[in-house]
Amino acid sequence: MTHRGRHLALAQAYDGIIRVVTDLDDADLQRPTRCRGWLVADLLFHVLCDAQRALVALASPAEGPADVDDVTYWRAFPSEEDADGARHAWWARRSAAAFDRPGGIVRLWTDTAPAAVRAAGAADPDGHVNTQGHVLRVPDLLATLTTEAVVHHLDLVLDLPDAPLPGVLATRVAVTTMDGLLSDDAVRPAAWSDAEFLLKATGRLPLTDRDQLELGEVAGWFPLLG
Repeated sequence: MTHRGRHLALAQAYDGIIRVVTDLDDADLQRPTRCRGWLVADLLFHVLCDAQRALVALASPAEGPADVDDVTYWRAFPSEEDADGARHAWWARRSAAAFDRPGGIVRLWTDTAPAAVRAAGAADPDGHVNTQGHVLRVPDLLATLTTEAVVHHLDLVLDLPDAPLPGVLATRVAVTTMDGLLSDDAVRPAAWSDAEFLLKATGRLPLTDRDQLELGEVAGWFPLLG
């Protein structure tokens, strides 16, 4: 996918989350999500931190070459069971609780997310950035941001049955990432929808007996990321 395509995918991913949370009241913002221990407001704060990180990275060009791409970036990422992941989860929840009302996080998200998208569109597509201790090409950074946003969009809507799902272009980027984390010879079950693949690849949904049979030894690689 071209840099423009990845920029459009990020815009769609962030706009999708905006559409989910914009009209939620404070009670809805305290509904559960797929992320253990996090309410909608807590998870939205975590995604907000990602958009803020994007702004910092895109304003801080780095020397190449890249040491990871949009797929290998995830291989060294801690799972939710990792001690660092647990500490971040607790920090995000306390930080979200510091807002007077959950709606304050929504307002900050709707200001920050479009700014990150604009910065992404203005970035040098041949440039590199530093983030999370790695150097990435700008288009690969956008793909990692899109993948995380799409997965967390699915997390957000667990208890919001009328909420829209992520857009097609953004979902395609996230699915491509998961495909990349599989081996070249591995094929996911044909019956899986894109959303089901993303939820199972990230451990949000368990593999069924049929999944185990169809995947064979590849089933042992799941979840592909936390």
